[in-house]
Amino acid sequence: MSQRHRMVSEMDAKTKDKVEKSDAEWRQQLTPEQYKVARQHGTERAFTGEFWDHHEAGTYTCVCCGEPVFDSATKFDSGTGWPSFYQPAGKEAVETQTDRGFFMTRTEVHCARCAAHLGHVFPDGPEPTGQRYCINSAALDFEPKK
Repeated sequence: MSQRHRMVSEMDAKTKDKVEKSDAEWRQQLTPEQYKVARQHGTERAFTGEFWDHHEAGTYTCVCCGEPVFDSATKFDSGTGWPSFYQPAGKEAVETQTDRGFFMTRTEVHCARCAAHLGHVFPDGPEPTGQRYCINSAALDFEPKK
């Protein structure tokens, strides 16, 4: 069993209403950039994404399944060029796993509902958590506060 399949199996045990689609269905639903980032673990270039300098109140959702993943109240300017948050929208909104790609070890953040790659989390964020969830705009949608 591959590491990816093992991860999805572990997620099944924890997550209700899991969203699973074929590769062809994801390609049809998403733009090429969204697909590259969310389904193939890509990263958009810094300072190019729709939400890196976005300041409207509301909820950031997973571009793949619509699950609320971050709240604008926890967004901050990290100076990195990617949307940054100090905590997820809820304890079970996102999951993490070790990413050893690109000759470094990082902690990947993915949607708990559909396993979409969102970005990475680093231990250099502001209080109250000290965490910096560095997230790709291409992996997010936004719902303004009503």
